[in-house]
Amino acid sequence: MSDWGPVFVAVMLFILLTPGLLIQIPGRNRKVEFGNFQTSGVSILVHSILYFSLMCIFLLAIGIHILVSLCFSLLSQSLYSLMADWAPVLIGVVLFVLLQPGLLFQLPGHQRSVDFGSLKTNGTAIAIHTFIFFIIYAVLILAVHVHIYTG
Repeated sequence: MSDWGPVFVAVMLFILLTPGLLIQIPGRNRKVEFGNFQTSGVSILVHSILYFSLMCIFLLAIGIHILVSLCFSLLSQSLYSLMADWAPVLIGVVLFVLLQPGLLFQLPGHQRSVDFGSLKTNGTAIAIHTFIFFIIYAVLILAVHVHIYTG
């Protein structure tokens, strides 16, 4: 039985909090800009803090779990150990930062197939980076079963 809850939450937050897609805090010209397909180091830092906070709320405080076996079922937090598993949060935050389109690389780029450090993005790049995020995150959480427990 696999718990797809962390994967679902992490991918949705990756899409919603990618700087420049829906919102960018801070923006290039104002404190908040919407849909400008731009990014910056500061906005990635701010969005990463929001990502971390929301991942903690959804995965550790609320405890969203979607277990998949032969059928879909929701599992209550009481069936899980009382120890907090920080791996989904920490892996998600690291991948969120590293895979932001335009920070390290952008696939596809504006002028070439891959741009490096452009601090710009586009819809296609966000979709491709989201897919890469999903694959790496799902492999680490569901296939490799990485766990970091705290009491």
